[in-house]
Amino acid sequence: MTSAPPDDAPVPPAGRRPGLRERKKIRTRKTIRAAAYRLFAEHGYDATPVDRIAEAAEVSPSTVFRYFPTKEDIVLTDEYDPLVEEALRRRPAAEPPVRALREALSEVLAQSYEEDLAEAHQRLRLIRDVPTIRARMFEHNAETSRLLTRVLSERTGRPEDDLELRVVTGAMLGALTEAMVLWAERGMHGDLWEPVGRALDVLERGLTL
Repeated sequence: MTSAPPDDAPVPPAGRRPGLRERKKIRTRKTIRAAAYRLFAEHGYDATPVDRIAEAAEVSPSTVFRYFPTKEDIVLTDEYDPLVEEALRRRPAAEPPVRALREALSEVLAQSYEEDLAEAHQRLRLIRDVPTIRARMFEHNAETSRLLTRVLSERTGRPEDDLELRVVTGAMLGALTEAMVLWAERGMHGDLWEPVGRALDVLERGLTL
């Protein structure tokens, strides 16, 4: 899960409906992403230039780059980081950080996966098959990790640069990523939640095998 580009408006507080400007930005991102996925499926990722994506989405190439700084970001950027943040803030205050983060990530992952199954599968195939997307994904995960570390800092009273908090969020996102990539490498057969659950179980029981 990755955040929207920095030029987007700040995420509204939990429970407040996004304003008109924010909704327009989300619609534009989704339109560009849908056009890109359609072209990737038809012609392949490497054979699809950004100007062709812009034409299909009926926007200018500069607009594409304003929302997605790189072509890889079209695949990796989504609207789910704010939802994870909100879900994490809703978790009971006394809940251990690892459990709270696991439940928040699982909730939003399930929601995003069920909303558009075909897009989720295509995204995972691209992450599996395109090395530049995988490389860029680590940068996105670092951004998400900083966001979630900040929320856990508020929940626990620890400083944002606390090593243990950073290890928890980094390990959780890493486990989630490895489970999803493994599932994609195995042909996306069976239930995605089985490897995801196993990966998160490893962390929650303390990395024992």
